[in-house]
Amino acid sequence: MNYDVIVIGSGPGGYVAAIRASQLGLKIAVVEKESLGGICLNWGCIPTKALLKSAQVFEYLNHAADYGIKLNGAGEVDFEAVIKRSRGVADGMSKGVQFLMKKNKIDVIMGTGKLKSKGVVEIRNNDGTKEVTAKHIILATGGRSRELPSLKQDFKKVIGYRQAMILPKKPASMIVVGSGAIGIEFAYFYNSIGTKVTVVEYLDNIVPLEDEEVSKALARSLKKSGINIMTSSNVEAVDTSGEGCKVTVKTASGTETLEAEIVLSAVGISTNIEGLGLEENGVALDKGKVVVDDYYKTNIEGVYAIGDIVKGQALAHVASAEGIICVEKIAGLKPEPLDYNNIPGCTYCSPEIASVGYTEKAAKEAGYEIKVGKFPFSASGKASASGAKDGFVKLIFDAKYGEFLGAHMIGNNVTEMIGEVVTARKLETTGHDIIKTVHPHPTMSEAIMEAAAEAYGECIHL
Repeated sequence: MNYDVIVIGSGPGGYVAAIRASQLGLKIAVVEKESLGGICLNWGCIPTKALLKSAQVFEYLNHAADYGIKLNGAGEVDFEAVIKRSRGVADGMSKGVQFLMKKNKIDVIMGTGKLKSKGVVEIRNNDGTKEVTAKHIILATGGRSRELPSLKQDFKKVIGYRQAMILPKKPASMIVVGSGAIGIEFAYFYNSIGTKVTVVEYLDNIVPLEDEEVSKALARSLKKSGINIMTSSNVEAVDTSGEGCKVTVKTASGTETLEAEIVLSAVGISTNIEGLGLEENGVALDKGKVVVDDYYKTNIEGVYAIGDIVKGQALAHVASAEGIICVEKIAGLKPEPLDYNNIPGCTYCSPEIASVGYTEKAAKEAGYEIKVGKFPFSASGKASASGAKDGFVKLIFDAKYGEFLGAHMIGNNVTEMIGEVVTARKLETTGHDIIKTVHPHPTMSEAIMEAAAEAYGECIHL
């Protein structure tokens, strides 16, 4: 069994790389140890969005009177049905990847893949061990929930994101440790369906990678919804010997003991690089990640790596872009290296947050003289009509040349708006270009044009 390319891992990096390689006329095989689509489709991006949609529908029902709708009786969450729907969505997406593999004539080999030697992959499964060969081998094995020494997961009381999606019953209380996208999305979901939620964050602000104004606005909104937020706090120990969990948290003012039925560890991810044969074959590593060039080639001829196991943001869309660039280079094309400063980040709580490029603080630290424009959704006709006036759009431009440095949004549906900004920045659009680009009315996206205008003293609706 000899191929042009073998991809180990079928997540959004691996399966996208395989399909693009097939389109380019290469003979492809994908090795997958569990389910096609990887964590993203089966235990990450997709099923979490299904859970969040259920929470959003429940919130709509609870606020139906605000829209002039009277309901007979109160809404009730059927937790098992919510989980079942989420799993059904995930299963459907995984089957969609199966279809794409067949459509593109890609061989799928179930099992655990490992670099054996130059051009050789060893695959272990229930049928035993076999070897396949290829000119090029792409490692796309992704990541898993990271464990801290003080926060060991027993998968029952102290859990990771995977267990959070399939709990047998709705917990009465939950402590979420970590306030990145994973932690905040689960905090929002469980709080929305009636779980008492506390978020513990080590740094000074929640969603610490976001612009500080967005972070503070989100914190206000989540606190208003009933979530307890503890920043500048660190979990020192978890006692699970009793019925629930007793969590020792060190804060700026001392030490507290919190109690909850479940503790969710959302402190980032660890790379899946163990058992891949990297050390044995001399593949260079740095701080738990595979060292690659701009086209994802390792220091070993014929071996490449993409996705969570290499530099850059651990995001599905980043892995997909990396996979495409990697195989296009293998096929002899001349792809452009990925601009990691133009990668959108999204968090799908309510209100949503979306961002790309420099934060205001980062732009100043980089030496830019900046212009900042901010437009609140409270001044948006569409937001008012939708009953979603919380949040704003904040744009950052270089004062000298008008370069579009960054965008930071918080509000309803902003994850669908950020693509415009990513495209504009890719095309080197200036602030004045945005101002003169006519946006449809009434829409939430008008806030992008208005924020750009506000940065230059031309805003009409403020």
